[in-house]
Amino acid sequence: MTDTAAVVDHYLMLTRETLPQAARHRDWPVVNDHCFQRIILDHIAGGVWYDHIARPAYKNLTEDQAHRAVALAEDILTGDADLWALDAQSLIFRGKTPKRRP
Repeated sequence: MTDTAAVVDHYLMLTRETLPQAARHRDWPVVNDHCFQRIILDHIAGGVWYDHIARPAYKNLTEDQAHRAVALAEDILTGDADLWALDAQSLIFRGKTPKRRP
């Protein structure tokens, strides 16, 4: 397994398992794995991710993108990144109205 593949596997574990499990106990705007992936990928791409990264994203991330995705996922988990703000920006990229923070 290449280093990039190992980092992508870690990203997938964080977004498919760790973050959704943590969301059950936190006041976050999203709880589903695909929502965490959308937010993280949009952020690292600087726009709607699939306009910048070929599908499926997990197979087409560069090593740098994979590392940045893991770092952002970990920052979300620790509270060092504002998930509400990241989700709002992701929705704005998509022409949607962001959710209101409670």
